Amino acid sequence: MSYQKLSRDQIAERVAQDIPDGAYVNLGIGLPTKISNYLPADKDVFLHSENGLLAFGPPPAKGEEDPELINAGKEYVTMLTGGSFFHHGDSFAMMRGGHLDIAVLGAFQVAANGDLANWHTGAADAIPAVGGAMDLAVGAKKVFITTDHNTKQGEPKIVEALTYPATGLKCVDRIYTDLCVIDVSAEGLKVIEKVDGLSFDELQALTGAKLIDAT
Repeated sequence: MSYQKLSRDQIAERVAQDIPDGAYVNLGIGLPTKISNYLPADKDVFLHSENGLLAFGPPPAKGEEDPELINAGKEYVTMLTGGSFFHHGDSFAMMRGGHLDIAVLGAFQVAANGDLANWHTGAADAIPAVGGAMDLAVGAKKVFITTDHNTKQGEPKIVEALTYPATGLKCVDRIYTDLCVIDVSAEGLKVIEKVDGLSFDELQALTGAKLIDAT
């Protein structure tokens, strides 16, 4: 059967659907930052950035960029009414203190038990870039992961056990890939959605951990 992978924007749009009204959310660098473009106007979602922003909005129109309004990925953002600025030390206190409802992060690997690796591949020539990922992984009430299902070389990113250095242990709640949505549960990895035309057996063959069909 033939199937079409989701684009990065489609993954971001899908995650946005699961962010509830009134949530305080940190969007990690990369794909997660796109989620701000798809948050419905009828929802009050308070976006947090570890460089010291709360309640920011989508990117500004071309020509209206403010160099002092950037997120942790150095991308231009806008501020919403009531938004605030603060020292990054206070920002990390929010992250570590359990004040964020959801953190959306990228991943190199996610293990079947919810362990996350997203800061270093362990390669000798790789540049470690932990940022605030460890603080978010353990501090947020829920952790959502956005990632391609497989690497460019075809290796699975969802595995039985991590082979890369861990960011956080048993911290991931849900995984959004270009092929499916998976809940990390006590029973195992439950596939709750998959792209049209992709069979469960095909998805399992592309995954390095045992899946449960909950579609």
